Amino acid sequence: MTNHNSASDISPEPLLDVAALRADTPGAGDVVHFNNAGCGLPATPVLTAMVDHLRLEAAIGGYEAAAARAGHVRAFYAETAALINCAPGNIAFAGSATHAFSTALSAIPFAAGDVILTTRNDFISNQIAFLSLGKRFGVRVVHAPDLPEGGVDVAAMAELMRRHRPRLVAATHIPTNSGLVQPVAEIGRHCRELDLLYLVDACQSLGQYPIDVTEIGCDMLTATCRKFLRGPRGSGFLYVSDRVLDAGYEPLFIDMYGARWVAPDRYQPVETAARFEDWEFPYATVLGCAAAARYALEVGMDAIARRTPALAAGLRDRLAELPGVRVLDHGRELGALVTFAVEGWQAEPYKAAVDARRINSALSFRHFAQFDFGDKDVDWCLRLSPHYYNTEQEVEQVVAAIAELGTAGR
Repeated sequence: MTNHNSASDISPEPLLDVAALRADTPGAGDVVHFNNAGCGLPATPVLTAMVDHLRLEAAIGGYEAAAARAGHVRAFYAETAALINCAPGNIAFAGSATHAFSTALSAIPFAAGDVILTTRNDFISNQIAFLSLGKRFGVRVVHAPDLPEGGVDVAAMAELMRRHRPRLVAATHIPTNSGLVQPVAEIGRHCRELDLLYLVDACQSLGQYPIDVTEIGCDMLTATCRKFLRGPRGSGFLYVSDRVLDAGYEPLFIDMYGARWVAPDRYQPVETAARFEDWEFPYATVLGCAAAARYALEVGMDAIARRTPALAAGLRDRLAELPGVRVLDHGRELGALVTFAVEGWQAEPYKAAVDARRINSALSFRHFAQFDFGDKDVDWCLRLSPHYYNTEQEVEQVVAAIAELGTAGR
């Protein structure tokens, strides 16, 4: 990946017809949607796929609609696999990235004294899950240190791998609380050298950057579809490598969809990542995810990966010039999450003032990121996350709004 730290690094207009993309996005004309790290605005094909299936369910019945659209459902696996460079059989649908992550963790036979090696910049739910494993099974959580400029110190993390031989190495590609892009492929190379199990959270990078699980070297990867991929809420997936499948890993509570009851006292897991799925599916949502993945591939992930972080870099640079605004993003590489603190305001009133200007954003709090916000000595920040269908004019509009709000908090 290229470094996207400043607006001057990359042209923000690579091969994309932004007007056409906005015409494909029903909400683009109504709000300045800079909350794509929360939920991206779905494109029309996503909406159409979901509504059409719900109408079909109403017309002929849910089971019958699923059977009629079986080929379209299978396309979810093919399109998602194409996004991350794997086979369709390595993909399991999940109701959320957190569901996928916890299901993956449940497949690992943790025992007292096992180590989970992770980073200081991670998703809150992942960290809570690790602590819960410690509480229940006596697993130890070890955090690799950060570099002075931000981001994990991979050399130090590799040394911790050699020292502790962790049961699991886990990293979040882009934490939800800042624009930091972690070097997950560098971490993966060390995991492969030491034959360690490696789990990556790609929630904020899927749909923003090209993802190649072979290049990353991960055994499992989780993601949501609602963020930069612009799919529906209540959807995500788990990638499971052939190595993990062949080793017999399976979720703790395997479902009738993921296994066959072959004798009164025996079941047999299916051969593919479907062993991590449940029988009941929200089929309209699955079809919406397939449409979102197809749309991203048609737009072109390389072009998206240039424009989206470049828009964010321009926004970040402009905000850094405003008095009373402290941009919080640090690291060798920064993506399309822009976070900043403002003097003189409390969190909720500030967010309400931004909302009143029809600008969508999100708040992050210290309890979302205990290490990161502790280091930065902030209790809250506002997060802005543009995407490729946003415009330079919207960047200017947002900067003007933040400047107008100033530090006159209330």
